[in-house]
Amino acid sequence: MSQSTSIPRKQIRVRDHGYDNYMEVEKKVRKVLKFQDLILSQPNSMLSVSRLDMLSRRIGFKQFEAGRFILKFPHVFEVFDHPVQRILFCRLTRKAISQIDQENRALLAQIPDAVTRLRKLLMLSNTGRIRLEHVRIARREFGLPDDFEYTVVLKHPEFFRLFDADETRNKYIEIVEKDRNLAVCAIERERERDYREKGVDAENIRFSFIVNFPPGFKIGKYYKIAVWKWQRLPYWSPYEDISGYDLRSLEAQKRMEKRAVAMIHELVSLTVEKKMTLERIAHFRMTMNLPKKLKEFLLQHQGIFYISTRGNHGKLHTVFLREAYKKGELVEPNDLYLARRKLAELILLSPRKVKMDKELVNYRRDGEEDNRSRFKFDDDSESRENGKEDEGILEDSYGNDDLKDVSEYSDDDNECNKSDSENSCVTE
Repeated sequence: MSQSTSIPRKQIRVRDHGYDNYMEVEKKVRKVLKFQDLILSQPNSMLSVSRLDMLSRRIGFKQFEAGRFILKFPHVFEVFDHPVQRILFCRLTRKAISQIDQENRALLAQIPDAVTRLRKLLMLSNTGRIRLEHVRIARREFGLPDDFEYTVVLKHPEFFRLFDADETRNKYIEIVEKDRNLAVCAIERERERDYREKGVDAENIRFSFIVNFPPGFKIGKYYKIAVWKWQRLPYWSPYEDISGYDLRSLEAQKRMEKRAVAMIHELVSLTVEKKMTLERIAHFRMTMNLPKKLKEFLLQHQGIFYISTRGNHGKLHTVFLREAYKKGELVEPNDLYLARRKLAELILLSPRKVKMDKELVNYRRDGEEDNRSRFKFDDDSESRENGKEDEGILEDSYGNDDLKDVSEYSDDDNECNKSDSENSCVTE
């Protein structure tokens, strides 16, 4: 029986543990960022642990779970005893504040690049406009600041126009004029570089993508033939206007499917970390003519993309660009990516390397020691009040030489008790 030499519609997802391990760290980073936003939104950037536990329930944490979570990352969060209120407070460490400052500086320094990315994003749209809310949701992926509506869109009226739609009453961002110099995909630049450096046959790489299948992916003979044929299939550029083309033929539908792969490839390439959640890609489905079943569509091309389900109990799907990563790191890192990775490094640092307060580690045992020191302090005060009577008794029971030795011993003992009492006052 003859088998089909086309890529199957449904394929089983093969896990790549390198990307899944990356997402395990990213899952912790997302939770830490939520706590950082809570702490920085408070006066003096500090918050009591009891109030933090109450506010953390709004972001999906259970009761008493917030305190256990912040103690896992002592390089990011610092828990201390408030000097006035005498209750536990939480704030960010100096390393965490330094990482935030570094990320903000990198974010401001790359705003010109963010303007270019936003222009290319609008050029990918069929109508040259995208809803402002969809861009705001994915602003972190595209390296846009929180107030990008004012610092990027309204500050560059020569590139963007902000308006309200009459039929939906939603705000839209529209590109003023398309630049042909920006209408070049990332995969096209990669093909040109391979042709110049490696001298590969131009006809073989003219419409091809970089394919790198995950470990354990079974590749049969007919599947190789299907990939070979698909790599040489022509397609229209994502920046090309296809509104006047006849798309009814079978060949045109195949080209449109490959154009959708190129569209998602270019969309993910515009992000800072070359990854994006599948749910946020779906926000641009209508404006970029993407297929409805995005997950099944991307699973057909596991050599180009990888979908990780780690994070949010498998409800969140993150799409990686396989060619942009090597051994869990970006091949071409940028300053903003490196600044964000500093937070992941702080999270992965061992808690044993931090000098934590003994009251937080052995709170119950220190409380018992404080009580003992209080009792000892009371006994010392009573002994000092009855000092004269003790001296009279000592004079009767001991000689003068013996009295001198005992008095010197008692003075040293009193000094030790006094130092213990002062230490107990400090610990209180």
